Amino acid sequence: MARIGKIPIPLPKGVTVTINNNEVTVKGPKGQLTDSFSSDITIDVTDEKITVTRPTDQRHHRAMHGLVRALLNNMVVGVSNGFSRELEIQGVGYRAIMEGKNLVLNVGYSHPVVFEPEANISFEVEKGGRSLAVKGIDKAVVGEIAARIRRVRPPEPYKGKGIRYKGETVRRKAGKAGKV
Repeated sequence: MARIGKIPIPLPKGVTVTINNNEVTVKGPKGQLTDSFSSDITIDVTDEKITVTRPTDQRHHRAMHGLVRALLNNMVVGVSNGFSRELEIQGVGYRAIMEGKNLVLNVGYSHPVVFEPEANISFEVEKGGRSLAVKGIDKAVVGEIAARIRRVRPPEPYKGKGIRYKGETVRRKAGKAGKV
């Protein structure tokens, strides 16, 4: 087992952590995140490190130990560096453009699909409109919005057209066997 919960979380410069009744607020150069955790798990901030301890070795305490540590680490990384999820668009005429802060997708429908960014989320479209990035400080929100964008036109297996994550491989199928 990895024993993730035992690893202390180093705090980068400019990041402050406040704990109030197991409600943790992490402030950094990119923004602020707040989350509340189980009261069974003890969270301590000492000399530029966050340590997470559990009261017993029961199964649910062990599970919560690693989970709380991973969520806290994501909060610290988010407010210091931020998170990004990149997507690629493939298909003739498929493209993405920015209109103000909104992302507009033209992916073969009779209408353009518009995404308005949530708080602490931004979109970036590279020149040509074939790749885009979802950026933000909350890892879960960045992943969810990227999944919603992909869900607009998921890659299809015959021609490979659609929106996919960067580096994702799509299993291709052969067409009709009778067609010559």
